[in-house]
Amino acid sequence: MNESRRGTFFIVFIFTCLGFMGGYMVGQSPVAPYRFAGPPLTGDAQVAFEPLWEVWDLVHTRYYIQPVDNVVLVEGAIEGLLAALEDDHTRYLSPTEQEVAERTFSGEYQGIGAEVESRDGRITIVSPIDGSPAQAAGLQPGDIIVTADGVNLDGMDVSEAASLVRGPAGTAVLLQIERDGESFEIAIIRDTVRLVSATGRMLPENIAYVRLSRFGDTTSDELNGLLPGLVAQNPVGLILDLRRNPGGALDTTVEVADQFLAAGTILVEQFGDGRERVFQSEDGNLAETIPLVVLIDEGSASASEVLAGAIQDTGRGTLIGQTSFGKGTVQTWHTLSNNGGVRITIAQWLTPGETSIHKLGLTPDYFIPLAEDDTIADIEDTQLQAAIDFLTGKTIISIPPEDGG
Repeated sequence: MNESRRGTFFIVFIFTCLGFMGGYMVGQSPVAPYRFAGPPLTGDAQVAFEPLWEVWDLVHTRYYIQPVDNVVLVEGAIEGLLAALEDDHTRYLSPTEQEVAERTFSGEYQGIGAEVESRDGRITIVSPIDGSPAQAAGLQPGDIIVTADGVNLDGMDVSEAASLVRGPAGTAVLLQIERDGESFEIAIIRDTVRLVSATGRMLPENIAYVRLSRFGDTTSDELNGLLPGLVAQNPVGLILDLRRNPGGALDTTVEVADQFLAAGTILVEQFGDGRERVFQSEDGNLAETIPLVVLIDEGSASASEVLAGAIQDTGRGTLIGQTSFGKGTVQTWHTLSNNGGVRITIAQWLTPGETSIHKLGLTPDYFIPLAEDDTIADIEDTQLQAAIDFLTGKTIISIPPEDGG
């Protein structure tokens, strides 16, 4: 739920990723490195680490090109350690990537503006960011980035792939994209991506429309600035648009959910040892009783699924659109001594009905496909129109996908 950066995070992140371990292995002597800078290893852990120290010594004493770069070795060890967990969401961020992450959560960064993750070893777009070069270029959730400037990204770590796609504003990157089995190339000019996360307006039908594009550090404040003016106009209903929202901060998600939910459970965080932490909403907020429709699609991930899942499970509103992404785990972020960072999975989250959506996604109450020529930026897109029709009492027809997904 992609998270005040120092809080608990869910998420598919904007082109960055993974790690923990190496900085504590590195000594100053290439032949006899310090074995550990933290607590001493004992028992099985000490035995397990011995081959690592043996390889470290061999690289420094026998490898034919000397000196070797200790920083590179350490970062490689960190990435290898975390990759062995086979968890796409547990990742290392180099110092440069950590800096990008901090700028992202504060509201801007430079690049093409797309949330990605590795799926079966392929760099896959979760969601382009509103107003970004990626969105303007027509990139879509599920698109696979095959190459960047001719470099094949298949099998590459997400953070490494991200470094090839990111870059200074004004520079171009040539991407080969695979979509529905077909491949094409597209050149995108990178830009400074400004992340305004909450927008809203009144629709002609006297329906309030709120779009949340992410859950960042400023989202709750942005929403709190929007809602009073919309609610004051006595709308007959409210549409909450979470399409292509890749997630963000857990704390922010809970604050936002509280605006729409009466007192009750928002989500359950379940840890590996069986412990649970329940996040609750309270009565007395602005949008708890207005008839509500939530728009979701395959780009709605993590924190947006938490919010939509709580609304669906509690019967607070109706979900319209397509099956969501399916990210049901919780991550925390840690800054390391080298100014890099680690995002590590610590738990799974469950809906108020204690259902896991991980790798499954949320099923909308009404399946409404987005027309081929429509985008979520269009005022009259088919999903938005279906939400308007539902709130004004018209009949809408659910059109489930042929594969049942």
